[in-house]
Amino acid sequence: MNREIARKTFPQQKSLVLVQGDITVEAVDAIVNAANSHLQHGGGVAGAIVRKGGAIIQEESDRIGYVAVGEAALTGAGKLPARYVIHAVGPRWGEGDEDAKLKNAVHNSLALAAKQQLRTLSLPAISSGIFGFPLARCAGIILQTAAAYLADHPDCSLTEVRICLFDAPAVAEFEAQFTNLGSGKD
Repeated sequence: MNREIARKTFPQQKSLVLVQGDITVEAVDAIVNAANSHLQHGGGVAGAIVRKGGAIIQEESDRIGYVAVGEAALTGAGKLPARYVIHAVGPRWGEGDEDAKLKNAVHNSLALAAKQQLRTLSLPAISSGIFGFPLARCAGIILQTAAAYLADHPDCSLTEVRICLFDAPAVAEFEAQFTNLGSGKD
C-alpha cells in the first residue's frame, strides 16, 4: 500500500502529492514510465511495469517505435490498475543538456495526460536510476516542472499529480525539496 507523504494544493483544487511506494499499484488514470528512446522496457521501473502489466505494454511500445529524449508516448496499461502508461524518455546523465531534457520529459508527460483528458497521473523519479541523473537535481526539476504546469494550466483536466518514490533516499530528497516548493497555496 502506497503512503502519502505530502500534498500541495494549487488553484482550481489541483494537487501535487508525494507518495512512497510502488508505482505499479497506483490506481490512477496513468502512470509514467521512465523509458529509453527505443521503448525497450527491461530494467528499473520500466521492467517492473511490463512484468506486472503484461507483455501487451511492450507490444504496444514496439508499435510506437522510437521516442526522442524529452518526449512522451502513450500505451495501455495491461493488467495494471492504471488505465494508461505514459512512457517518458528522460536523459542519461552525461549526454548534455540534461536539465532541459528532463524538464521536457516531465512537461510532455503532463501535457499528454491533459490532452487525453486524464485527471490523475503518477510519475517516478525519471532518469535518477540507471540513467544516473543526480537525485537532488532530479527532484528539483521534477517538482518545479510539475508545480509550474499545475499553476500555469488551471483549466486542464489534471486534478492530481502524484510523484511516487520507491526508496528511502528518493523520498528524503523529494520531501526536503517539496517543503520549499512555491506556486501553491501555502
